[in-house]
Amino acid sequence: MKIHWFQHVPFEGLGSIESWLLARGHTLTCTRFYAGEAAPATVDEFDWLIIMGGPMNIYQYRDHPWLRAEKRVIREAAAANKRVLGVCLGAQLIADALGGKVYQNTEKEIGWFPVTAVPEGTGSPFMFPDETTVFHWHGDTFSLPPGGVWLARSEACEHQAFAIGSRVLGLQFHLEMTAGDVERITAECADELTPAPHVQSAAEILARSSTEGEAAAALLDRLLGLLESE
Repeated sequence: MKIHWFQHVPFEGLGSIESWLLARGHTLTCTRFYAGEAAPATVDEFDWLIIMGGPMNIYQYRDHPWLRAEKRVIREAAAANKRVLGVCLGAQLIADALGGKVYQNTEKEIGWFPVTAVPEGTGSPFMFPDETTVFHWHGDTFSLPPGGVWLARSEACEHQAFAIGSRVLGLQFHLEMTAGDVERITAECADELTPAPHVQSAAEILARSSTEGEAAAALLDRLLGLLESE
């Protein structure tokens, strides 16, 4: 398949998603919005769209005017029944583009915390395991877009994952980050690590990144496989 992905900052890439896709023979192209690159003119250019994370808010049009074009592509890709996967900011962009709302969560959630499955997700092909510890770095959250099926929650944030049908998936958290990726974001966004109930220290985040990734990687493998097979 032809897979196109959106990158918002240089320190948040595809992570382990990239090696998973390349190992299966898919081709990758990218729009690097931070470098001034333009979004695809038409969704006919790809089979699968992946939207990654970033520290900006999805309504910062004045600072990031490309957000409008990005949301247009997301809407058109979903309408054309393309595969669409959003991670963190990417999930928020999908939610907004497809009719949900994005707003400040009650608390920031940064570090390794569990997400748990919710009963509403039982009938979805993306039904979550009972509990998986994953990596978080977000202060905003979203309401479910029309047709969205709620999949997972955490103690700090109710809406952690949603799906629309079998080809659109939004994940508020990160399954793709390797230990190196975690180290990079922790350095680049160190100013956000202010003490709070659901914000871990840099030392704890980095220490846990070498031990917590296995379950997250297994969940990522299953979710990508489901998207690929549809």
